[in-house]
Amino acid sequence: MYFHGMEEKGYLHQIHPVLPVWDVVEALDFYVNRLGFKIAFADDAKNPKYAGILRDDIEIHLQWHNKKMWEVDIDRPMLRIVSQNIEALYNEYSNVDVFNAHTLLRETAWGTREFAFYDPFKNGLTFYRDV
Repeated sequence: MYFHGMEEKGYLHQIHPVLPVWDVVEALDFYVNRLGFKIAFADDAKNPKYAGILRDDIEIHLQWHNKKMWEVDIDRPMLRIVSQNIEALYNEYSNVDVFNAHTLLRETAWGTREFAFYDPFKNGLTFYRDV
């Protein structure tokens, strides 16, 4: 328990972002077979509309949305995932054809070493560590 003065205080310790996808099975295939996640749960074994995936200490949820939502040009979620051994992760992902033409492992002006790309549903994924 955490206390602030004499009151018990809430404590935040994890976040499970929910990414919109038009095909949960396709999203599971991408995250499991290319990015090395494992399936934590799915609401239906054959035609899931909601599922969770895990890799190390990261849990991401995938939720079905009608594909027509992608016809409107709006910003999609961008996740920033703190990573250890960023060079090994970059090398792992460079071998599974997930990068776009602009994906580079680089040091930023804000003190990180990072790389980024989009999943098949235009959700942004940035993996980084502090320099």
